[in-house]
Amino acid sequence: MSMDQRQNVRMRTFLRGRIVYNGGASSMDCLVRDLSATGARLELSETSPLPEVFDLYIQNKDQTFRSTMRWRRDSGVGVTFDDAIAKAAPVQEKPVEAPAASDSAMSILIRRIAELEAENAALRTAITSLGRSPTSSAA
Repeated sequence: MSMDQRQNVRMRTFLRGRIVYNGGASSMDCLVRDLSATGARLELSETSPLPEVFDLYIQNKDQTFRSTMRWRRDSGVGVTFDDAIAKAAPVQEKPVEAPAASDSAMSILIRRIAELEAENAALRTAITSLGRSPTSSAA
């Protein structure tokens, strides 16, 4: 997607993000390098395959965006936010928001569970590597 096709100007950023997919069972860290109301450019340190649609959590903004991948090159991914139009709509146009609130709460819980699972995996790896390190025994 070229700059001419974008509806909103993207601002250069350096924000930590987390991509969450597989119903919250899988996640990976990323850097949000460009950001607009309708999309972003992400920098990935991992080359893992990504689904076309995933949730992007931006820690500094404490917001999660349903994202669709538009392109991928090297370690960069361009996404559009699927819910950008809904978020931009005034509240008066959507008087009943109870289901959206519960969906948002569920999304936050799923994201938090994925974060904790990733932290547990990292701690297990650290413990395992400590167990393998050579130890000197006192004689």
